[in-house]
Amino acid sequence: MRFIRTALACAALFIALHSTSFAAAPGPLGELQLQLSSLSMHAPGNVGIVIKDLSTGLTSGVNASANMPAASIIKIPVMVEVFRQMSLGTVGLNDLLHLQRGDRDNGWGDLADARTGTPYSVSKLMWLMITESDNTATNMLIRRVGRSHINATMHDLGLAQTRLGDYIRSDGDIRSLRSSPNDMMKLLEAMAQERLIDAWSSRAMITILTGQHHNGLLPQPLPSGIQIAHKTGTLHDTLNDVGIVYMENTPYIIAVMTTHLPTLDSGRRFIRNVSSAAFHQLARFATWRETNSIPTLAKLPTYTAPDATMWQTPNDVLTPVDSSASATSMNEPQPPPAAPAPVNTPDPNASNHPL
Repeated sequence: MRFIRTALACAALFIALHSTSFAAAPGPLGELQLQLSSLSMHAPGNVGIVIKDLSTGLTSGVNASANMPAASIIKIPVMVEVFRQMSLGTVGLNDLLHLQRGDRDNGWGDLADARTGTPYSVSKLMWLMITESDNTATNMLIRRVGRSHINATMHDLGLAQTRLGDYIRSDGDIRSLRSSPNDMMKLLEAMAQERLIDAWSSRAMITILTGQHHNGLLPQPLPSGIQIAHKTGTLHDTLNDVGIVYMENTPYIIAVMTTHLPTLDSGRRFIRNVSSAAFHQLARFATWRETNSIPTLAKLPTYTAPDATMWQTPNDVLTPVDSSASATSMNEPQPPPAAPAPVNTPDPNASNHPL
């Protein structure tokens, strides 16, 4: 009887892995799909969700391919392009960029108040762009690496709906920054599997994302001590959060995007509810998987994230490990990641800051 149960479970897993239907997922992931569908039916606006268990490759979601306003999650592709050009030797971590008048965005970020001509290192600008969501820092990096190059790299990585249509302007056209939950999932999965640009770049990007200071959405309902590398996006009627959650035994990707919200508070409640449902059902799935002897992907070697403080000052120098291996195809099956060492990040109250 135990053999029959295990065989049926493995068959269900095979079907789920090779099916485009989210509903085919076995056990608690099937229950998660039902919860996501119910939450979306009562969503305060237009929503898109995707959740991927990195241990098995199984996915749940709703409107995962929806092309939606990206707001500040578009800053992840900007960071990726910076690391890509670093791998080519055309950009360096300690290169200094000088603030220009056209870089300024007064909606969010301390750099908007700095004097024109003030120099900042690439490493400092990336830290501010991700952890503080500084729009001026982002515009300086976009100017350095080129908006067309960012879009071309996302296209080459297979992200058909991710596009940076303009510089980051709080009073600009929010619809010019585009992505989808699926696109963000693909990007974060490649990063988690240490195959985005190269292994060192992937680990460094995760380190920056774990330094996130805006933790009132996806992380808010998670138990204390759970590591999450993520990026939020907020502007007008749009609220997004996408990230990698390093839950023990079941690391997963989660991307939740919302727009046309009547209030940002309603969007916050929705994203927190999705995050809570994903965490609890994936924890149950880990137990279910072990009980039914479901095979998992091979684990990566243990990875310890470098000290995040090295990104915060202009004079810090990082010496990369050997990164000669080129990035592999994002469509190839990969093993799940090991959790990085915890990085202590503050958890301030949610704010209404743009982007």
